[in-house]
Amino acid sequence: MSYAQSARMTFVNMLGSLDHLVGKAIDARMTDEVLAARLTDDMFPLELQFRVALNQVLLALNQVADQNVPLEEVSYRSLAEVRERIAVVRSLIDRVDLAQWADADTVVDLTLPNGVRFLMSSEEDIRDWIMPNFYFHVTMAYALLRNAGLAIGKMDFLPHMRRHMASPA
Repeated sequence: MSYAQSARMTFVNMLGSLDHLVGKAIDARMTDEVLAARLTDDMFPLELQFRVALNQVLLALNQVADQNVPLEEVSYRSLAEVRERIAVVRSLIDRVDLAQWADADTVVDLTLPNGVRFLMSSEEDIRDWIMPNFYFHVTMAYALLRNAGLAIGKMDFLPHMRRHMASPA
């Protein structure tokens, strides 16, 4: 399996997890004020955790899949809007032809807003930068929702695993 196939499947699975979590929050009648929730004063609020997670997917598409999609820059105002944005990003990842993804050894030149610059292959960019950041922010969204009182557990973080469940022996 190519790095592009693996990345796409991971994005699809975990965007599904984010959608599932937001759906549960909406079903539980959590108010949109939860988007301001933080675990500590110096960490991003829930809204920004969602936005940065989605931006990792968009960044990947821009860096290695020959796309030119704008990053999510405007704060989400509601859980419903978060869910809409997840659907949009999921649609983008579904529509991108894997043949458009750069070869695994194509160089990615990434400069962060603080000026730190990384030179790495496309495969390394996805494996070493995009995926760890993506999982981090998805995990933080899960933790913030749980901390805010949403009744969720491990299978809510990995709902895609239900398709692999075997019947008990």
